[in-house]
Amino acid sequence: MNGLTKDKSQNKKVQLPAHSTQDYLKFILPSLVGLLLFLVPISSGDSVTIPVAFLANELNSLLGNAVPTITVILLAVSVLGSIIAVVLKPDVITRNYFLNNLLNVSVFWLIARILGLIFAVITVYTWGPEWISSEYTGGLLMYDLIPILLTTFLFAGLFLPLLLNFGLLEFIGALLIKIMRPVFTLPGRSSLDCLASWVGDGTIGVLLTTKQYEEGYYTKREAAVVATTFSVVSITFTIVIIQYLDLGHYFGEYYFTIILAGLVAAIIMPRIPPLSKKANTGYEGTELKAENLIPANTSMVKWGLNQAITKAKTNKSAKTIVREGFQNVIDMWVGVLPIVMAIGTVALVIAEHTPVFTILGKPFEPILMFLQVPEAQAAAQTMVVGFADMFLPAVIGSGIESEMTRFIIACVSVTQLVYMSEMGGLLLGSKLPISIKDLILIFLLRTLITLPIVVGVAHLIF
Repeated sequence: MNGLTKDKSQNKKVQLPAHSTQDYLKFILPSLVGLLLFLVPISSGDSVTIPVAFLANELNSLLGNAVPTITVILLAVSVLGSIIAVVLKPDVITRNYFLNNLLNVSVFWLIARILGLIFAVITVYTWGPEWISSEYTGGLLMYDLIPILLTTFLFAGLFLPLLLNFGLLEFIGALLIKIMRPVFTLPGRSSLDCLASWVGDGTIGVLLTTKQYEEGYYTKREAAVVATTFSVVSITFTIVIIQYLDLGHYFGEYYFTIILAGLVAAIIMPRIPPLSKKANTGYEGTELKAENLIPANTSMVKWGLNQAITKAKTNKSAKTIVREGFQNVIDMWVGVLPIVMAIGTVALVIAEHTPVFTILGKPFEPILMFLQVPEAQAAAQTMVVGFADMFLPAVIGSGIESEMTRFIIACVSVTQLVYMSEMGGLLLGSKLPISIKDLILIFLLRTLITLPIVVGVAHLIF
């Protein structure tokens, strides 16, 4: 039953074990700190952010111009370690589960990591073609995106065990199981992925999803659905988009439209291919953990507390938690950054130097004209260029005169979710069961689902 268990005990009276004050604190204190770090908005100058993102930005400012050099070193470590693991297969790597999983990759991913390093070196030291290192291609990634990812991965990875290991997901999952399963075909614990993404950042959502999938809490289908449906663009980025398109005074209407279109897509996407065709089996070599149904005589809150405390009590050592945090960081730095640089650069070069996205956008012209969108021809390519980078639709659409069309572009670019310069690279670089073909289909389907909703709301506003 997609990870749910159900037996006769559900109809019997269940006596929950008694827990001490210390047991409650083991759950409450670390979980509260995790919530504060990942979900509570704080003011930072003129913007709103979350503590993890604030710490990442502060470290970025502190490191300054050293970030690109640090990135090149990390990519070089990734490539060198991968070559050693794939070619020489030393025991020190093959017998270590973490290192073997991180470095012993397929030939395709090894080539992708090598390309990521080559593109990074060309961009930082300007040793090669300008079309790779320009501010609109490799430079956009190396100087605008990678520094954010580098420091965000550091703090998010270190503090992620506070969300995962002390019962918070079990507690929230019990409260929302009756909503998430029938509406979104997902376990209740997936709701925290959504919250972390919306308030914080989609990359944090991917990291959360990957860890839970590898630990057996999601099936392949559930992990793919969560990552491509709930790992949404953060509220911080939506503000950047709407301000860039000079529509800040419509932020309320804009954010409402994003939520509405996003919810509709989240209901439909899990029920159609390619997501509906994913296997209901767990991560290879990991036993799938069942999500227990709440006994009939027990409230959701009591059941959730019991599940949370039971999980929190499994943590025996602070050293283990710290080690897991550092492994999270290394996994993202060594495994993901090269893929983002490789795939992102290729996508941006195609967008900037070829007519591919203009040609691909042609089919959207009649659709936009039918929906009575002003300047449909200019807006058409923005419907597909977002696949390369989340900011490109806003860049291309900023010259469009119609406020209504710019509003539509702003909304659709956010609800599409899949963009290769960040999310696409992260998903492909992770252990999640998602292919490039899946990403293309998901991108197009999300565009076709959300576009009419966005346009409908825009016609009511303008």
